[in-house]
Amino acid sequence: MLIADLYIRVSTDEQADKGYSQRDQHERLEKYCNQNQITIGQIIFEDHSAKNFNRPEWTKYINYLKKRGLKSNLVLFTKWDRFSRNAGDAYQMIKLLNKNNISPQAIEQPLDMSVPENKMMLAIYLAAPEVENDRRALNTFYGMRRAQKEGRLMGTASYGYVNKCTEDGRKYVGLKEPEASNMLWAFNEIAKGKYTTNQIRLKMNALEGANISSTSFYRAIKNPMYCGKIFIKAYKDEEACLVDATHESLISEALFDKVQRVLSEKTWEERPQGKVIANNHFPLRGFLKCPKCGGHITGSGSKGKKNIYYYYHCNSKCGYRHNSDLVNCTFERELKKFEFNVGFSNLIKEILLSNFKNIEQNLNAQKREISTKITNLTNRLESAREKYLEDKLDFEDYQIIKNESKKKIDVLEIDLQNQKLNRTNTDIKNKLHQTLQILPNLSQIYTKGDDDTKKTLMCSIFSEKLEFAENTFRTPQLNSALSSILLINNILQSKKKGKITDKSDFSLRVTAKGFEPPTLRAEI
Repeated sequence: MLIADLYIRVSTDEQADKGYSQRDQHERLEKYCNQNQITIGQIIFEDHSAKNFNRPEWTKYINYLKKRGLKSNLVLFTKWDRFSRNAGDAYQMIKLLNKNNISPQAIEQPLDMSVPENKMMLAIYLAAPEVENDRRALNTFYGMRRAQKEGRLMGTASYGYVNKCTEDGRKYVGLKEPEASNMLWAFNEIAKGKYTTNQIRLKMNALEGANISSTSFYRAIKNPMYCGKIFIKAYKDEEACLVDATHESLISEALFDKVQRVLSEKTWEERPQGKVIANNHFPLRGFLKCPKCGGHITGSGSKGKKNIYYYYHCNSKCGYRHNSDLVNCTFERELKKFEFNVGFSNLIKEILLSNFKNIEQNLNAQKREISTKITNLTNRLESAREKYLEDKLDFEDYQIIKNESKKKIDVLEIDLQNQKLNRTNTDIKNKLHQTLQILPNLSQIYTKGDDDTKKTLMCSIFSEKLEFAENTFRTPQLNSALSSILLINNILQSKKKGKITDKSDFSLRVTAKGFEPPTLRAEI
């Protein structure tokens, strides 16, 4: 006696478009079994795609089959596309069923597998749905790619945006509050380079309406859609590119580019960034590196019998470890060695402003030179175009001149834009005034300041991480501006007193190019 399990499968699009209802399949399969005197075993209802066999109900059926719990010798379905839309997977599944003495069969496309020629028909029945799926997927892909090239954002909107629809049914993407304001705040905070991205995410999640995972947040801040651009991936002979989007931008391109530079920065090992939130016991965490292996120095507490003892230690297995109180006190003593004579403030200010003025003049000269080159290349391109239109220049020669000129113009415009970005902080007088007021009380400000104040001072003073060994700090390199100020102060004092003052354990090296206004991670 034949016992058949009935497999009834639909997917959402087919059920809506083609009318493949489960009830209809069930009726046809039952009618077939009654006409052919086949006993019905299990009835399996599936609502899942047939692109593969990772289907919940089918998986349960196969697991039950492997446990030898079935007495069936047939599994019936209406058509072969109900069984599978992937020829390769279908052959493997048929082999598995046959191995367990179960024969799959489509009642509307019956095949006697004992006849070798019927295997060709089976190949057609299995391949046709797969080809249909692949063609539909390819058409969808090309349609979405064309929409992206036109500036439309496809799929679910990113955090800070929401998918909307006009009255006439046209879909678009708009800003969503307060999520949009939260992302704007996050971009501005990342651009400062003061905290790590995860610390900024945690702070943002404390705001109203914010709840985003670390993976989604990192993916979002790398997405150019926030500055009104859409990234199109490379495909075949088409290169990857950015196109202008139709949706409203949240931030400027300059801010987005600045954030990407901060994220891709490769100087974490050498330069203190001040991005680690430290507690009162470890104010130098994030500013120290191991003198043995060069690795990161972190801090932790060790519980004793009565108290908790705090240590700075290396992340690696090199064994570096020092009491945090010893390291912190030694650092505070070192800061006191930054002696500064308040009486020389005006003279130092004049020297630095004069140096800065010379640098400004050189930068302006470079800017004028770049602008002149761009103008000359543009004129050359226009001249070549006119000669080509007058048949005085071959098309190939015109293309060579056009491509070369455009490449050179693009490079020069990037250089010009970088110079503009690097000169955003032109309020040098005010910054010098603030710095020269703080320097005489540097150690007091650090000792009495909170974590943010200490972190800001550290980022402003040092251009590389500190090394603590043998109960003292090894000589690091100071910020070039501070190094210049202290060197000028020492020279003026030596000329007035006729002697050279005591040297600090910290280096007072000056860069070979003289005073250069640094781009500080945090301003004093």
